This record gives sequence, C-alpha cells and structure tokens, in this order.
Amino acid sequence: MTNPMSKLDVATCRDRVDIGFAVKQCREARGYSVEDLSLTCGLTGAEITRIELGADFDPARLRRIASALQLPNSTFRLT
Repeated sequence: MTNPMSKLDVATCRDRVDIGFAVKQCREARGYSVEDLSLTCGLTGAEITRIELGADFDPARLRRIASALQLPNSTFRLT
C-alpha cells in the first residue's frame, strides 16, 4: 500500500499555507470577517476557510478574493 502523503511536495504545501495566511492577513487588514468576504466575493465561508488553511488553492477563487479585497492578483502569486 502506498502512502499518498509521500507524493506531496513540501514546497508546494508551504506555498499553499503561505498564500492562505496572506489571504487571512489581507482579509483581517480590511476589517472583514469570513462572512463579510464571502458576501463580497461570492464564495462560501467554508471555501474561504479552506483557502486560509491552505487546503484549497484554486486560482479562480483566489482571483475573486483579490478582487473583493481590491488587491492586485500578484498579491497571491497569480498572474
């Protein structure tokens, strides 16, 4: 039996957590709760929480968050 964790790239995981942390910091700097951001960008609170925890790294969702927070896409390493 193979361990699925053995295929994880540590750098990729670290990047996801760093971006999730950046999303949370930017959200809090704007004074937004998860619910506020959810209403502004159209994602669910659960989706935002997963991004902030580094469990979701969907570029389309990150672009919506960046737009809602009035930030350039490059903030979250998006082009």
